[in-house]
Amino acid sequence: MKILTKIAMSFGLGLSLAVIPAQGIAALQQGAKAPDFTANAAQGGKPFSLSLKQALKKGPVVLYFFPAAFTPGCTMEAHLFAEASGDFNKLGARVVGVTAGNIDRVAEFSKSECRDKFAVAADPGARIAVKYDTAIAGPGKTMISNRTSFVIAPNGTILLSYTDNKPQAHIEKTMAAVRAWKARQG
Repeated sequence: MKILTKIAMSFGLGLSLAVIPAQGIAALQQGAKAPDFTANAAQGGKPFSLSLKQALKKGPVVLYFFPAAFTPGCTMEAHLFAEASGDFNKLGARVVGVTAGNIDRVAEFSKSECRDKFAVAADPGARIAVKYDTAIAGPGKTMISNRTSFVIAPNGTILLSYTDNKPQAHIEKTMAAVRAWKARQG
């Protein structure tokens, strides 16, 4: 991945976030303990402090990392998660997006593209993404997060780790993992 980034930059090709395949990226795996974090977030354009530990007290968390707000793939993914958020909520799960943007941009994205349905955390410098092994080099050698989704059980165990640049599959995979978790709860 780093070699492809260097080649693209040296030839002045720029780096489209949707061009380089993401399969094979070593994100934290199923069964691992999810790193706790607190971050500035927004839902419906309203900023607040988001704590993963606190969110898990309410049920499983679908934590999805995306490269950049307002890009085509990330907008599509936000729309899909927004459409599915009611189904996630019925299963007791909460959706949280994470991107390497600042809180003002994240607040705007949470309102317009996430349609006020779920929170988005700002991750400047991709510090949270680094903890989850989803950080990649973006344009201008800035760190961004890869398109990776996790389903985290209330005890902090990762039930699903899925990386793919295609946004559509993330909703299907995370929904299946949440349903499987719910079925085990009796």
